[in-house]
Amino acid sequence: MSKISVLTVTYGDRWQFLSRVIELMLGYGQVGNIIVVNNASTYNVSQKVAELNDSRITVINSEENLGSAGGYKAAIKYAFEHTNSDLFFLLDDDNLPRENVIPDLLKNWEIIAGANNKKAFFCLREDRAKHVKITQGEDPYRYYLVPNNFLGFSVFNILKNQVNKLNDKLNKSDTPQQPATIPYAPYGGMFMHRELIADIGYPNEDMYLYVDDSEYTYRITQNGGKIWIIPQCRIVDIDKSQGIGYKKKPFHSALLDQWNFRIYYHIRNRMYFYSQVAVKSKLLFSINKALYLGYLKAVSLISSKQKEYKKLLGAVNDGLSGNLGKADETKF
Repeated sequence: MSKISVLTVTYGDRWQFLSRVIELMLGYGQVGNIIVVNNASTYNVSQKVAELNDSRITVINSEENLGSAGGYKAAIKYAFEHTNSDLFFLLDDDNLPRENVIPDLLKNWEIIAGANNKKAFFCLREDRAKHVKITQGEDPYRYYLVPNNFLGFSVFNILKNQVNKLNDKLNKSDTPQQPATIPYAPYGGMFMHRELIADIGYPNEDMYLYVDDSEYTYRITQNGGKIWIIPQCRIVDIDKSQGIGYKKKPFHSALLDQWNFRIYYHIRNRMYFYSQVAVKSKLLFSINKALYLGYLKAVSLISSKQKEYKKLLGAVNDGLSGNLGKADETKF
């Protein structure tokens, strides 16, 4: 294999995270390039990178935040067109891989069958319970692409979900983890070959932020390929994701209580993506939609979040109608 290109996107003031990721990746001789897309950070990313004094790092500066979709598109496109790397390793700016990640990825690439354009790898995060369970033999479609669900809710699966949760509590699995497939994955931790990029193209900029990675990597599955979680290759997120720390309260919803631009894009893009790949029956989807929106409307009245509920409805409608792109701030 030729050298590996590491691709990452940063924004805001996140050098404390990004610098650790870059310095770790520079320690691998197989890494020929590190492409950093600067999504309108509040500090001089190029200057900080220059202080590392390593010619393998390229910074692509954007005065406008392109979102994750535009940022990763810029990184993948640059690496595809301007490097001779065969393999691309995508990392968020706070994804810190465990030691030996590059040798372990390369070793598994040789072991796991599949043409270069028909497989991709994803590094495991131990704090993502569903991924751990999948590598222990759980059916991935317990969590992914549940037919006709609306924002994860399906009245037809309530009993099944409760049984599964009870089984999880009663039967703590100690099954050894093995590589396992999932239908799509986040950008951070993806390991892909140039030949696969040639087939699936680049992320959809119109999705801007959230779920764009699901849509992009699901093209691998739709193209007859497989995405393998590699439990031997692990990542730790050194920054905390949104929503961690939210405490559930009666007659409240995190979607409404924490309403912001992130939730808008997540809902809008999830509606867009799932309406294309997970709606098998418009009738059953409509039932789930009506029930869950009815619940959220009641919650909004009790918790005085009617304004947020109205904006949530706007996000749902934008997604289902394919009204994508960078949204006006009035929607938030």
